[in-house]
Amino acid sequence: MKLPKLILASGSPRRSEILTSVGWEFEKDSADIDESEIAGETPEDYVRRLALEKARAVDRKRPGGLVLGADTTVVIDDRIIGKPIDLDDAARMIRMLAGNWHAVLTGVALVSGNRSVVGIQRTEVKFAPMSDAEVEFLVANGDPLDKAGAYAVQAQAALFIEEIRGDYWNVVGLPVNLVYELAAEFEAKSAAE
Repeated sequence: MKLPKLILASGSPRRSEILTSVGWEFEKDSADIDESEIAGETPEDYVRRLALEKARAVDRKRPGGLVLGADTTVVIDDRIIGKPIDLDDAARMIRMLAGNWHAVLTGVALVSGNRSVVGIQRTEVKFAPMSDAEVEFLVANGDPLDKAGAYAVQAQAALFIEEIRGDYWNVVGLPVNLVYELAAEFEAKSAAE
C-alpha cells in the first residue's frame, strides 16, 4: 500500500506531527484565506468551506499536486467559539467549556485541479467542572492562543477532560482516518474518469 504524497495547506505543527507519525509523506504550504463566518452558515458548513478554500488556494499556487486542506473549530450550544484573541478571551472560553460537553468539528478537503472531495469529522468532548485556579493554570500553561477552544487535548487540558466520544486525532487537529478514507475516495473517482 502506498499513501499519495500530499501538500498540506496548513502551518499547524499538530497537523504535521500527525501526518509524520503515520508515515504520510507531505510538504507544507500554508494558505492565507479569509476565515470570516458567513451569516446563516452552520458550523459544519463553515469548516467544510474553509477546508476547501484552503486547499484550493494552495492548489492554485502548486498545480499538479494533491492538496490537503483542513479547518477545525470548537462548537458549544451551536456556536462557533474559534480561537481566543487574548488570554482573557482564552479564560472566557475555558469557563464556557468547564463542566460541559462541546463538539470539535474538522472539515477536510483534498483538491487537485478541478477534482475535490470533502468530508467532516465530529468529536464530542466533556470537560470536568473547573475552579478559577484550574482555569488560570490552563490559560497560563496551555499555550491557548493558537488553538480552537483555547486548549490542546494532548497537553495540560488532558487533566480536565473526562470523556471523548469519537476520533481523538480530530481533537488534536487532524482526523487522519478521514484523510485516509478521502484519499481512497479521491483515487477511486480519478480512476473512474
